[in-house]
This record gives sequence, C-alpha cells and structure tokens, in this order.
Amino acid sequence: MGSVWKWFGLAGAVGVATGGVLVARDQRRRRAYTADDVRERLHRRLEEAERSESSGASG
Repeated sequence: MGSVWKWFGLAGAVGVATGGVLVARDQRRRRAYTADDVRERLHRRLEEAERSESSGASG
C-alpha cells in the first residue's frame, strides 16, 4: 500500500513541474510582444468587436 502513495506523490510532483513549465513558456511568449504589437492586436480586437456589435444590433 505504501508503494501506491509513492506513485501518487510522484504523479503529483510531475503535474506541478509540468504546470510550471507551461506557465513559464506562456510568460516568455507574452514578453516577446513589443508595445506596437500589443497596440496593433488591441486595435484589431476593437474593430472586430465593433463590427460584430453593429451586425448584431441591426434587428
């Protein structure tokens, strides 16, 4: 029975390590954007939101 708990502990440690790797990768990707990149993406999203709002409000 003690062996089962060791496997659960190992699986938990692997899960935590994997989660840390994913968070670090996401943060690196986010930091790679320049201010101009962020501004461009925000403007694009605003335009898309305005278009969908105007097409949905026509009824």
